[in-house]
Amino acid sequence: MSARAELHDYEYAVIRAVPRVERGECVNVGVLLYCRQSSHLAARTHLDQARLLALDPVADVAAVRRALQGIEAVCAGGPQAGPAAADSPGQRFRWVTAPRSAVVQPGPVHTGLTADPETELRRLFDQLVL
Repeated sequence: MSARAELHDYEYAVIRAVPRVERGECVNVGVLLYCRQSSHLAARTHLDQARLLALDPVADVAAVRRALQGIEAVCAGGPQAGPAAADSPGQRFRWVTAPRSAVVQPGPVHTGLTADPETELRRLFDQLVL
């Protein structure tokens, strides 16, 4: 009988671009995942420019890309995260997932169980973004 991998709980949120906030239409542009037990916090993003421009032909694509890079930097920590670098992964996750009315915003936080947070992030990204 093989040993069963230890499962850890995790939280994740889809990051979406909402080019015209008043309309509420969005395109999924990323996923971030936080696992407290392993202190794992990471984000994967991908902007499908054609889908974004289908919702708003004058959307500021460069600004959306900068916002996504910022989210990735905050999740990664280190000097590129700016003042958030001093925060714990959990604090950074809460900051990124705080509700906001902006062009790039988080969806609701969901939970799950995984033995491998990075593999789970890839799976969620492939399923929800690509």
